Amino acid sequence: MSIFDGMRVSGSALQAERTRMDVIAENIANAETTRAADGGPWRRRQVVLRAEQIRASGNSCSGVRVAAIEADDHPPMRVHNPAHPDADADGYVSLPNVDLPTEMADMVLAARTYEANAAALRSGREMIRAALNVLA
Repeated sequence: MSIFDGMRVSGSALQAERTRMDVIAENIANAETTRAADGGPWRRRQVVLRAEQIRASGNSCSGVRVAAIEADDHPPMRVHNPAHPDADADGYVSLPNVDLPTEMADMVLAARTYEANAAALRSGREMIRAALNVLA
């Protein structure tokens, strides 16, 4: 495994964590959306990550990729509010299944993972720079 393979692994993780942060931000933004495009309340979405083999220059190493973005299948919370425009005949409103503390914890985890991979990329770049300085 070369230094470039390590950088490819970190790069794949950066892309995956960026997608995770985007999906989490979308969940937070729609935490009170009672009427989404499908007509029902917003359904929390989650990113599913999978390991993948990254092949370059005859070598292969493990990386990560976004396999899917799935809707959470937990049922929406129902609240009695007959005055709400999306209330059903019984006066209940279906609210999104988004839990803000969970989303914030997920966002912190994704951000820390992103930062760690960015630091690994910076270290790889500095190692290459030091090696080139030795050769010069």
